[in-house]
Amino acid sequence: MKKKQVLIFGIPIIIILFCSYYFFGGSSDSNVNLTIKVKKGDFVSEVVTSGEAQSNSLKKIMGPSNLRDFNLRELKIQDLIPEGSVISKGDYVGKLDPSGVNGQILDAQLSLETAISKYTQQQLDTILTLKQERNAIKDLSFSMEETELELKQSIYEPPATIKKLEINLEKMKRDLKEKKENYRIKKRQANAKMVEVGTEVSKNRKKLKDLNELLKSLTIYSDGEGMLTYHKDWNGKKKIGSSIYQWDATIATLPNLTKMESITYANEVDIRKIKKGLEVMVGFDAFPELTLLGIVTEVANVGTKKRGSDIKIFQVMIELKETNENVRPGMTTSNTIITNEIKDVFTVPIEAIFSRDSISYVYSKSGFSITKKQVELGESNNDDIVILKGLTDKDIVYLNKPDGYEDLKIAKLN
Repeated sequence: MKKKQVLIFGIPIIIILFCSYYFFGGSSDSNVNLTIKVKKGDFVSEVVTSGEAQSNSLKKIMGPSNLRDFNLRELKIQDLIPEGSVISKGDYVGKLDPSGVNGQILDAQLSLETAISKYTQQQLDTILTLKQERNAIKDLSFSMEETELELKQSIYEPPATIKKLEINLEKMKRDLKEKKENYRIKKRQANAKMVEVGTEVSKNRKKLKDLNELLKSLTIYSDGEGMLTYHKDWNGKKKIGSSIYQWDATIATLPNLTKMESITYANEVDIRKIKKGLEVMVGFDAFPELTLLGIVTEVANVGTKKRGSDIKIFQVMIELKETNENVRPGMTTSNTIITNEIKDVFTVPIEAIFSRDSISYVYSKSGFSITKKQVELGESNNDDIVILKGLTDKDIVYLNKPDGYEDLKIAKLN
């Protein structure tokens, strides 16, 4: 009786152990065969990227915008309040290095002093020259009066003497007329020179005034209120020691925290799936439990090379349709872009798909047997792929190649 019981219960146990060893055991060098059932349900195709939160509506805090007028290519930031400071209108923000402007102020002061000296010298020269010309005219007028008087008293003189006096008087009249004309010309010349040196004085005085105003503007104050964030350009965030330039004098920004967006980048493969208007679930590394709804608003047409790599990446802008008081500019975002959604389809993990000679197939388990089945594939995401033909939700597939079935013939689709 005991032997019969051993046979009844022992034989099935031995068979089970043998099958387990055959399918899942083997030598230490054999692979562990993992299987999974084909799923039926809704498939979501998505692209997941990391990005950075920023405001799409912000007020810029600028340094001087007229650096080009003073031949200043750039100015270094000498002082800057901490990022994240909450400021009001008129509050101190920072200061720019004044050394370059101070040097120009000294040069402008010397130029102004030189121009004033030239103006004074020209003024004195003009006074002296015109005075000499007026005296010469007066002297000639007196000589004419004397000659006229002498001519009147020479009625009893010989005709030759009278004629000589008349000639001298006529010559003096001509000389007086010429001197008066010369005086008018020299006066106009003197006025022109005075205007010239006077303009030089005004020009240097204005330049000095502008430089002093520029020096004052190097101390930056806020013209708005909010939370200050450092401006970010191609060279990174502005900070103490960074520079502002002729073409971009922005130092910091006051973002509108109610209008936020996520800036991210997608590779060449994923960018083909991303279009304007797609929904995005935006997560935040700082708050793992927080997820906000977003929408793709802009997709770059031209890619740029990733720094330190030959990979091309394309910029994608995502507007947040929801707000949260914890979201701040500069936070790292995780962007799940939903590119497509298909209802009621069969899916398997990507690891279950194999290919040979452009034919896609799976290893399917049916009882104790294994078959190779050709499948027709649809869309895929990072984890799963849609099966259009070849499998149903009753099938079980392998996630790796079972040992010994590499040369098994593929069952083609009808």
